[in-house]
Amino acid sequence: MQTKSQPLHKQIKDREVRTLVRNRRLAVASNRSLITMTTPKSPISEQYRTIRSNIMFSAVDQQLRSFMVTSPGPAEGKSTTTANLAVVFAQQGKKVLIIDADLRKPTVHYTFGLNNHIGLTNVLTKQTTLENSLRETEQEHLFVLPSGPIPPNPAEILGSRGMEDLLVEAYELFDLVIFDTPPVLAVTDAQVLANQCNGVVLVVNSGKTETEMAIRAKEQLNNAKAKLLGVVLNNKAFKESQYYYYYGKD
Repeated sequence: MQTKSQPLHKQIKDREVRTLVRNRRLAVASNRSLITMTTPKSPISEQYRTIRSNIMFSAVDQQLRSFMVTSPGPAEGKSTTTANLAVVFAQQGKKVLIIDADLRKPTVHYTFGLNNHIGLTNVLTKQTTLENSLRETEQEHLFVLPSGPIPPNPAEILGSRGMEDLLVEAYELFDLVIFDTPPVLAVTDAQVLANQCNGVVLVVNSGKTETEMAIRAKEQLNNAKAKLLGVVLNNKAFKESQYYYYYGKD
């Protein structure tokens, strides 16, 4: 005897629940990526707070309302650095929005265990509003705007008038907006966003990032008229009494 199929709305709801559970499992499996939330008193979390202070000091001549985090190439710790910086700024009491502007390989929703059905691309193409697309996180004061569906033309969307409108609205709702962007040498997306933010943080991986790549990345950011706030040296091993400076894999 055939059983009656579930109503469509119930199938969709069940699928959303399964997706959310899967994302949360992925987040738990890699929760060392959010060490500033899981072990806020650890030496590594303290290093992130030091980076937070350095970013604020580097922008003393202007009000820092937004910055983006990028790297010369892939898998250099960019997304992990972005997420933990967002957490420590929120722990300071600022209302923070982290935007996943990596429209080619988005990961922020995995990090925070969120769904990615609606996000940045939907807002930029006027399919929905910013407020309707925001996701709360377990960290107080910290919100996420996931990437949304991956578009065929990421650079054009990021450079659209919609991004200018989004930033205007985001500045009304949040104290600080942080963008996670693709590697600067891989695609042009990061350069497109660079001059729309108040600053850029460049992440390089000790022992992996070649000096020439780091220099080229800096040159391309300068050509985009970006303000380089500083460079984070990732995966740097210190000797003996010094901290083992490790952020985890991207």
